[in-house]
Amino acid sequence: MGYSSSVENNSPSKSTSLFLQIVEHPDGTVTRPFVPVASPTGENSTAPVLSKDVPLNPKNNTLLRIYRPNPLPPTAKLPVILYFHGGGFVVFGADSAFYHASCEEMASAVSALVISLEYRLAPEHRLPAAYEDAVETVLWLQSQVRYPAGADPWLTSHADFSRCFLMGSSSGANMAYHAGLLATALELQPVRLLGLILNQPYFGGVERTPSETRSEEDPILPLRANDMLWRLALPKGAYRDHEFCNPVVSVPPELRQLPRCLVTGCEGDPLVDRQREFVEMLEREGASVVARFDEGGFHAIELFDPVRAAALNADVRLFVSDGRGGL
Repeated sequence: MGYSSSVENNSPSKSTSLFLQIVEHPDGTVTRPFVPVASPTGENSTAPVLSKDVPLNPKNNTLLRIYRPNPLPPTAKLPVILYFHGGGFVVFGADSAFYHASCEEMASAVSALVISLEYRLAPEHRLPAAYEDAVETVLWLQSQVRYPAGADPWLTSHADFSRCFLMGSSSGANMAYHAGLLATALELQPVRLLGLILNQPYFGGVERTPSETRSEEDPILPLRANDMLWRLALPKGAYRDHEFCNPVVSVPPELRQLPRCLVTGCEGDPLVDRQREFVEMLEREGASVVARFDEGGFHAIELFDPVRAAALNADVRLFVSDGRGGL
């Protein structure tokens, strides 16, 4: 697939990489750049998509922001998309304005319940903390069926638990992949995970790929920012061929049990070579995968370009409506 929208008009300038505004401190903490946040609409709004926050694990300060179309479609219950935002595992949240808007658009365009996770960030909580939060979200979803007395009414009334998907963008796509692997060991019935949707997944490795080498001045993910994010996110002492970062180094046996995977990317992304290697690994190991790589573009383009955002949502809608596979 390819799109001819003029992304140059929507591209951020080379001085706007938020990742380069992260300040590291000698004690191992960081100061994160300011990003605008958005509040949920609440349940009584007349907005075309309603949203609300519910706690996940108060001890970890994690929560879920749930989105649903308004009004609801008059027919069947809605598929469920568990969504994990990007940010290199270090920045952003479910309430970051651009991810909030993206989830609103997805809920409307796909006609789905979208549940966005506010997960623990590195370096205060290095990997696998984010993966643990993602799996806890899957188990929370199962609890909505098993314990309906305490369940959220949006889920009990409107969710089709037999059509659930894990989705993420960038580092969130990395999370969706690893959470999908971990979920293969869980008894999730009556929840059925039918697919993984990995938008521009964030992977890395020790040896530079050509697309990484060309990215020193990338406006979104310059090479020095990419290196910094992995240094902050990986377990202390780990290097970039760790399985959390480089999935092609060691193929996990659980990979063959994954549901169908949709992997999307674009040629202008510094991570595109990693993403293609990942798709090749899935295909080589017999996993069911659909790959969509567009011309041009840049990392996180769907947050900047409405045409690419609509195209991504169209791909997600088609993938969700297909209905094959499952755990």
